[in-house]
Amino acid sequence: MLCFRLSLLPSLGLVLLCLLLGASQSYAIEIALKNSGGDICLYAKWQMNFTIHYEAENKTSKTATISDFTGMNYNESKCRDDNNHSQIVVQIGSSFSWIANFTMEASNYLIDAVSFTYNLSDASIFPDAAKTGSVTVDHPVTIKVPLNDNFRCNSVLTVPVDEVQERYWDILVQPFGKKSKNEFLCDEDKISTTIAPIIIHTTVPSPTMPTPKGNPAVGNYTITNVNGTCLLATMGLQLNITQDKSPFIININPNVTNFTGSCHPQTAQLRLNNSIIKYLDFVFATKNGNRFYLKEVNASISLTNGSDFSIANNNLSYWDAPLGSSYMCNKEQTLSVSEIFQINTFNLRIQPFNVKEGKYSTAQDCSADDDNFLVPIAVGAALAGVLILVLLAYFIGLKRHHAGYEQF
Repeated sequence: MLCFRLSLLPSLGLVLLCLLLGASQSYAIEIALKNSGGDICLYAKWQMNFTIHYEAENKTSKTATISDFTGMNYNESKCRDDNNHSQIVVQIGSSFSWIANFTMEASNYLIDAVSFTYNLSDASIFPDAAKTGSVTVDHPVTIKVPLNDNFRCNSVLTVPVDEVQERYWDILVQPFGKKSKNEFLCDEDKISTTIAPIIIHTTVPSPTMPTPKGNPAVGNYTITNVNGTCLLATMGLQLNITQDKSPFIININPNVTNFTGSCHPQTAQLRLNNSIIKYLDFVFATKNGNRFYLKEVNASISLTNGSDFSIANNNLSYWDAPLGSSYMCNKEQTLSVSEIFQINTFNLRIQPFNVKEGKYSTAQDCSADDDNFLVPIAVGAALAGVLILVLLAYFIGLKRHHAGYEQF
């Protein structure tokens, strides 16, 4: 679904294009500021979302994810001023604002800093929050780019700041003029091109995606924080997508796949990305204080037909196991994220909480792994058969006993 928003400023002529992709409400945001002469003086296109961890009134930790920017405006954004500064200001209602600052220096420009403000008083987004009021998180960027170059970063940039995890991807920005043919790549894209080259033109072609043969390779993923290893995952992943009645099957190759993640007392996340997969998120949560499960899957994937597939489901209930243990399923298992998106897992083992000494704890097997489930069924059937024979013998004996009395 396409959503076009147009607002005009007297001297800038601000043009905003919102592209709403699929059911996931994943926005590609495009903004072009024009000066009084009608020339583009700032251009930017990017995607972003935010995960905020906050304390609830009962002393538990809750999580809010901000990815729906309906009602946003850019009225305070500005092109280059007398101090050689330009700025993008995103205002999302009264609850959120996001600011990116740029500075021109001789033949270069700097991406200076980014700030994000959220309002804990908004109970619709932060229910039962123990604190109220606005919170601002800042992080310096300091990226120097040649003045006539666009800054591009297709990779997912994950920025943890205090209790907020910011994610940015598909970034293209020229803060002091119109788009250029020259592009300056972020370090993450330079690294990924050494693994799986991406040819960048005015239109980026989709990577080839042959139909895979056989099962996917098994990858090992480890997430650490200040306390050491906090999440372990081992699995082979096969993605099954149906778009416009066309099926797409993707085996994830762990050798060319990057991963990031985060760990919190009641939530944990593993994110995968490569030249085809912009992001594939597995979000875990605890329940009842003694178990964990897979709660959410988010994905954005480039398909061979040139389209992008995006989806999110935060109401899942897979891979349920006790806290302090791991979940294991060696046989193929299917996660149904939606009617048009399923994930097949192979040789799965996951522990998103309470990892000790960087090793898996005792595993709880999935039901598909229990090859011995036929044994109790067979024993039960045998016992039922014996019981039936005993009852038959009893009724036959009883009948004969009554027959004997009648003859007497």
